[in-house]
Amino acid sequence: MSGPPPTGRSVRELRAEALDRRSAAGVSAPGADADQLVAHVLGVRRGSVLARDRLSVEQVSRLQRLVSRRARREPLQHLLGTAGFRTVQLRVGPGVFIPRPETELLAGWAVDELRGRADPVAVDLCAGSGAIAAALVAEVPGVRGHAVELSPSAYNYAVVNLAGTGVDIRLGDIASALPELDGAVDVVVANPPYIPLEAYEEVDPETRMHDPAEALWSGADGLDTIRSVETVAARLLRPGGVVGCEHAEAQGRSAPDVFRTAGWTDVVDHRDLNGRPRFVTARR
Repeated sequence: MSGPPPTGRSVRELRAEALDRRSAAGVSAPGADADQLVAHVLGVRRGSVLARDRLSVEQVSRLQRLVSRRARREPLQHLLGTAGFRTVQLRVGPGVFIPRPETELLAGWAVDELRGRADPVAVDLCAGSGAIAAALVAEVPGVRGHAVELSPSAYNYAVVNLAGTGVDIRLGDIASALPELDGAVDVVVANPPYIPLEAYEEVDPETRMHDPAEALWSGADGLDTIRSVETVAARLLRPGGVVGCEHAEAQGRSAPDVFRTAGWTDVVDHRDLNGRPRFVTARR
């Protein structure tokens, strides 16, 4: 005769167990990861996790599966199915680049530029999940937003994330995109692939194994797509329009030089919150 059914386990015990496994796997910020996964399973806000007493047997099983996947360095955002970016929540998963906090600074720069213009028009090149475009239309009333993405998989995520926002999302190569907007755009923004092929081993496992390759690598020096962004922005922007483009830390000089040598003015490189070179802006 079988005994009584199991009654689940305490939240604190399971959180500690998840934390230990993440730490052993080399996951950065394992405590935050553990809290988010427990909150996800419980269906509560992260700050409410420790106010709960126990998880049911079903919840324990689900959490343990998620912990095992995270210990194998599957991105937390894939497990949650969402990622926050400034004021918006985005659907993410395999096949689309996960937006990073560093890119929020680039989006913030674009928001500031757009707020000072009448009836502004913005274009998000290499849009991925649509994160930047979604943030711009959420934070700048009246902006007319457009976005372009090459990958069909990422484009499908962007369609979902931009539904109801009014953003015109296109599938295709940025080189030939949006010819009807030539000379009519106020702000072009891009988070393109920019990692040099030779830097493969330096990239963390979550990025290298789970972000799509077309969103990461961009030629021997990592500048191939940035050069395309410069060319397309020059075509799209009206006189006085501006472009902002993210780049790798090591490209703090080479990325701005792409714009300087092409004759742009007010070329400025910006640092992220850790003081590292992160994105370049320039004026047409």
